[in-house]
Order: sequence, then structure tokens, then C-alpha cells
Amino acid sequence: MAGVSDERAIWLGRHVLPHEPALRAWLRRRRLGGLDVDDIIQETYTRLVAAESVSHVHDAKSYTFQIAGSVVIDHLRRMKVVSISSVPDLDYLEVVSDDPSPERQVIDRDELHRLAGTIARLPGKVRDVFTLRRVYGLSQREVASRLGLAESTVEKHMSRGFLLVLDQFVHGGNESSHPSSSRPGKNGTLKRDV
Repeated sequence: MAGVSDERAIWLGRHVLPHEPALRAWLRRRRLGGLDVDDIIQETYTRLVAAESVSHVHDAKSYTFQIAGSVVIDHLRRMKVVSISSVPDLDYLEVVSDDPSPERQVIDRDELHRLAGTIARLPGKVRDVFTLRRVYGLSQREVASRLGLAESTVEKHMSRGFLLVLDQFVHGGNESSHPSSSRPGKNGTLKRDV
């Protein structure tokens, strides 16, 4: 291993090599798409040596197993034809996508549309204040200045808007259990009696 720093070699010897028997056993229990266990371990060590830093690694065993899993996944991705028998074992490698599922994307999009509709139905100034504060991230002072309102008025409009939006989401768009507390006003805007 020419070019490996003494510090990295010591780290590998202390923190990674003791886990090699467990790693070998773990890999033997998997279908590896034609890869040899020794090749996977060699590539894992190569990646650990080539890493810019290992200072972020708090659990060397888990980190090593993750790298070995990545070696297998990378090999399967490069193959032109992946044996169907290799596919079930991908779950055992515990490879989880950070991308939301298609179902989650649809649910999130629906909730976003529902929220946008709820905000659009807020009374005029309440909607303006709520949009500037929550959508555009302006400070209370900036909203007051932009709309020509006192900061206390901005705060009151924001509270009212928050309660109206909360009512819509808590009650699923249905009438609340207290019909006099929240009701549609002119043009479908939301009103709240206080």
C-alpha cells in the first residue's frame, strides 16, 4: 500500500481490520452478483485508504459495512444484465433512497395545493401579512414597513392567519366543531369570530 500515511494505516489496523471476519461472514450471506468476497473487501479497503479523511467516522464497523454494500451496489449498477437472484438481496444491504416515494410526492403536492388554497382564501390584509412572513420570510418590521401597518397590527394579522390556516388543517376543510368560531365570508374567504 504505497502512499498510505502511517496515521491512516494505524487507523485501519485498529478500527477496521478487527471487523474483517464479521464483514466476510456478512458478505457470504448475500448474493453478490458474481463478485468475490475478497474483491469486495479489497475495494472496501481501497476506498477507505483513498478517502480524504476518516475523522468523521464514529463507528468504523458500520462505516466499513456501508462501504462494502456500496461496492456491491456499484458493481450491480455497472453490469449490463443483473441476475434477478441478486435483486432480493439489495434489501439486505439496507440501501435506502433519500428520494421520497411517488406516493409521498403526490401526498406532499396535494398538501401544498391545499395550503396554497387555504392561504388564498384568507382575508385581504391577513393573507398579505401571512404570505410576506411565511412564504417570503420577511421580518415583522419589514412587513409593517412594506404594508404601512404598525408592527402590532402585523402580529395580530399573523396570529389570525395562523389560526385560520390551523383550523382548516385540523378540521380537514370541514366545518369546525364550533361553527361560530370560523366560517366562510364573502368570496369564500375565511373569517374567525373572536
